[in-house]
Amino acid sequence: MAGPYLQQPSFLLATLKADCVNKPFAQRCHDLETVIEEFPAKELHGIFPWLVESIFGSLDGIIVGWNLRCLQGRTNPTEYSVALDFLDPSGPMMKLVYKLQAEEYRYDFPVSYLPGPVKASIQEQVLPECSLYHNKVQFTSSGGLDLNLALNPFEYYMFYFAISLITQKNSPITHHVSPSNSAYFILVDTYLKCFLPTEGSVLPPPSSNPGGAIPSPTPRSPAVPFTSYGMHHTSLLKRHIAHQPSVNADPASQEIWRSETLLQIFVEMWLHHYSLEMYQKMQSPHVKESFKPTEEHVLVVRLLVKHLHAFSNSLKPEPLSPSAHSHTASPLEEFKRVVIPRFVQQKLYIFLQHCFGHWPLDASFRAVLEMWLSYLQPWRYAPEKPPQTAELLPRSVSEKWAAFIQENLLMYTKLFVGFLNRTLRTDLVSPKNALMVFRVAKVFAQPNLAEMILKGEQLFLEPELVIPHRQHRLFMTPTLGGSFFSSWPPTITDASFKVKSHVYSLEGQDFQYKQMFGTEVRNLVLKLAQLICQAQQTAKSISDHSAETMASHSFFSWFKFTPSEMNGSYTGNDLDEIGQDSIKKTDEYLEKALEYLCQIFKLNEAQLTQMMMKCGTAQDENGKKQLPDCIESENGLILTPLGRYQFAEQMNVLCSREDFIGRFCCYHLKNPRFVHKIRYSPVLKDRRNQNWGPRISLRFLASYRTLFSLLMLYFIASWFYIGPVGCTFIILFSYFLYAVIMTFFFEGRKPHEH
Repeated sequence: MAGPYLQQPSFLLATLKADCVNKPFAQRCHDLETVIEEFPAKELHGIFPWLVESIFGSLDGIIVGWNLRCLQGRTNPTEYSVALDFLDPSGPMMKLVYKLQAEEYRYDFPVSYLPGPVKASIQEQVLPECSLYHNKVQFTSSGGLDLNLALNPFEYYMFYFAISLITQKNSPITHHVSPSNSAYFILVDTYLKCFLPTEGSVLPPPSSNPGGAIPSPTPRSPAVPFTSYGMHHTSLLKRHIAHQPSVNADPASQEIWRSETLLQIFVEMWLHHYSLEMYQKMQSPHVKESFKPTEEHVLVVRLLVKHLHAFSNSLKPEPLSPSAHSHTASPLEEFKRVVIPRFVQQKLYIFLQHCFGHWPLDASFRAVLEMWLSYLQPWRYAPEKPPQTAELLPRSVSEKWAAFIQENLLMYTKLFVGFLNRTLRTDLVSPKNALMVFRVAKVFAQPNLAEMILKGEQLFLEPELVIPHRQHRLFMTPTLGGSFFSSWPPTITDASFKVKSHVYSLEGQDFQYKQMFGTEVRNLVLKLAQLICQAQQTAKSISDHSAETMASHSFFSWFKFTPSEMNGSYTGNDLDEIGQDSIKKTDEYLEKALEYLCQIFKLNEAQLTQMMMKCGTAQDENGKKQLPDCIESENGLILTPLGRYQFAEQMNVLCSREDFIGRFCCYHLKNPRFVHKIRYSPVLKDRRNQNWGPRISLRFLASYRTLFSLLMLYFIASWFYIGPVGCTFIILFSYFLYAVIMTFFFEGRKPHEH
């Protein structure tokens, strides 16, 4: 067996590094393919670490590598296609991996770049439970205190691939890049389909020797004894290694070792950033979070969750005879049976809990939400399809999923409460926030789902004394994250005990469970219902207010004058930017969400109706405060002196502008002679006894604005259709019409001398 990799200069490595500067990307990949095919493993061994880093970037994020997360077919079709072909499971890079795997080379991966809980555990001399780290921890060759993992080529390649999603946060990502269309995202999907197939078995690795087989990794003792830690020989770390069963001792492991390794690496690198102890500490708002996942990170995790559901659901039906099952089930089929509860559930739960508690209260939370909802609905990824006649009706959740719901109870109940607490702090008038409430309510309102969740809660709350033979049993689950082929306790058939084991293994023995269908959560749902009613009324008020002020806003918008510059009382939200269609969409989302919540929690319709009436009355009072001060009249709302003063502030802002618009408004709105003519107009004087003055001033402004707007439209149309001569005629006619109207309104008797 070859020893650990030591960095040594080589002519091949120097040549390839020079090519990175002098040759285009496609040519470099073609040359690399030739090198991989023609050179022996001994030579390729020396370039492998450099090649992996040049593709996925350095662990410190300084070297970007191929920047797969930003590489898209729409913007860089050639490089995109070449990169995917080179890194394909049957492509040149994987051929290199398997070529080195056959020689059993090892490569060092620094422990300092592992996720926080794993790094802390190893540095505290406690080996993590996940078998991925067993028999791999060793000191650096220089004899320092830094620790490394000695990884085989497949592990080394996948470690770098997975962790590049985390380490390359500073890579130049433009706003138009869609993560789901990137080369990285496509490769994740490709690797999942190849190594965790929903149909057939895992494809055998390509071999450079015809008829040869690539061996699975063999157990390996650490290069340096762990007594070098300066600890006693009975240290926990040493005991872990001494008593850990061989990861791949079973011959059946030959079939799926790559499947298990890939899954463990993805889960560890993407989800294991919070331990149970760290998660409990993070509940305090004063604790600074150590790791912040990105929206792209969450989208990749959702892809993993969806594929694992499809992979698990592709399990063949169990034979009627248990003895037949033991002889016919393949290792891959057995792996499908335990893949989610054993490898994913705990780490995903803690990851989601952290996101629910610390993610910003904005629309980017949608990525977390959809990932959560994907996990809650494994039936969406089942091979069976609903009958065509029932496509338009809500699909009832089958009783076959009751076990999954019970064994994932906290995923449904505690995270739902977490979502409620988030939603009560958001602006539901926003269409994006309203959509998230609608999505969650729609999922939980699926027929029979709420009933199965309630049944799971009843099983958990079942008194322990009811079943005497369980009184002295501890609520424990098997060691999570271990190798599939390590010892696995007998299946627990007691449904209540399963639920209790699930809850206590994730939250601890002292956990105080809050019932989803209990009084406390029901009150939170009623608060949400009230918030939904208020948001609907607010959206309606905004819609009505927008319609009423459309004319005045169009006047100001002609001057390129935005509502935010008018010092108005309405602060606005994203409805102002999107328009009336989104207001309608918001109302639809909230209406359906309220309907679904009533179905889920059996809310009293009369109580909701009364609450909606209260919201409407309060909103009407608040809506009036958004307008300038006015009073009702037979002709509708008219401005009071205070209202005219409030409205005048907007005029003052216009007049303060140092451009043509400002000078124009200043002349017509502030010129003493002009105002003098308006005040003593015979029309106003004759109507003064009828209190017509405040209205004629507004009507004058409206008619003047309309006239001026029409003249401008005529001018523009004339320029295109009748040319400069016709346009000149229109201008002269408009000036004549303007003079006649001004004379009618403003020519009158002069004011009396005071």
